[in-house]
Amino acid sequence: MEALVLEEKGRISLRPFALPQVTGPRDVRIRVHTVGICGSDIHYYQHGRIGPFVVNEPMVLGHEAAGTVIEVGEEVKHLKAGDRVCMEPGVPDMESRASREGMYNLDPSVRFWATPPVHGCLAPFVVHPAAFTFKLPDNVSFAEGAIVEPLAIGMQAATKAAIRPGDVAVVLGAGTIGMMCALAALAGGCSRAIVCDLVPEKLDLIAGVQGVTAVDIRERRVRDVVSELTGGWGANVVFEASGNEKAFDGIVDLLCPGGCLVLVGMPQKAVPIDVVAVQIKEARIESVFRYANMFERAIQLIASGRIDVKPFISRSFAFADGIKAFEEAASGNPSDVKVQIVME
Repeated sequence: MEALVLEEKGRISLRPFALPQVTGPRDVRIRVHTVGICGSDIHYYQHGRIGPFVVNEPMVLGHEAAGTVIEVGEEVKHLKAGDRVCMEPGVPDMESRASREGMYNLDPSVRFWATPPVHGCLAPFVVHPAAFTFKLPDNVSFAEGAIVEPLAIGMQAATKAAIRPGDVAVVLGAGTIGMMCALAALAGGCSRAIVCDLVPEKLDLIAGVQGVTAVDIRERRVRDVVSELTGGWGANVVFEASGNEKAFDGIVDLLCPGGCLVLVGMPQKAVPIDVVAVQIKEARIESVFRYANMFERAIQLIASGRIDVKPFISRSFAFADGIKAFEEAASGNPSDVKVQIVME
């Protein structure tokens, strides 16, 4: 079957590619419907690597997916052929110590779609463990199901922040993950999310969400806005979701005493943290690496209407135009948040 394959840095092809299709007793076979293009897909496309993960041979891209079950293994009880589903892309060793201690996302041997040497899901059919395959309610579309994965990162961040009702959050960065952090923070009880960026199109989009204050950092200092909106007290939570080293300049100043800094974005090089400033405020620092046990919660929040992800699905391309989809996603169009590929 054809798949969208990263041949090497800067070169993608749509060509026949063999992927495992044998359904084990606890697996399901899925007809893929919609796949989102993630920032990591683009990074592999443009640079051929992310940290220690290097594309040394052709790799199928894609890990944000939804589709329809067409075959189930003999031990699968909670899913059946015809079920609409989305798939959690990281499959850990459930017998590892990390998994046994409830942190399966930190399992060193986790197999994560489109992370070398593991192939992704930009192909017509995939086989996946049923335990990491989640049924979509009738009112959740395939497009929404395919954005559950980035929303799960925002959910992980909000959970690590230990939000209390009425908290004020700051989100640095209005990319896909920053926006998902804002949505998750509001759903988790924040009264306000102050989202900061320098791209007007993205700020205009997130500003349409009730409870969001959008700040163009070219026009106003984030610290001044936070002080104004909190009476000088500071934010309860700061989500660093940009991965930009400059975002760490004075970042602790945004926090209130006892506040929490959540590190979500991944800077390309080491960044300074003012340890004394952290200590003076008895601030907490939390970090996020993917997610654990968030997919079902994210799906239910979408189904309930508490979180609306539809405005953040920018454009969709047919599978036959998958190469163009990647070129467009990599172009940095300021109006794009999530570009998706529709397989059917």
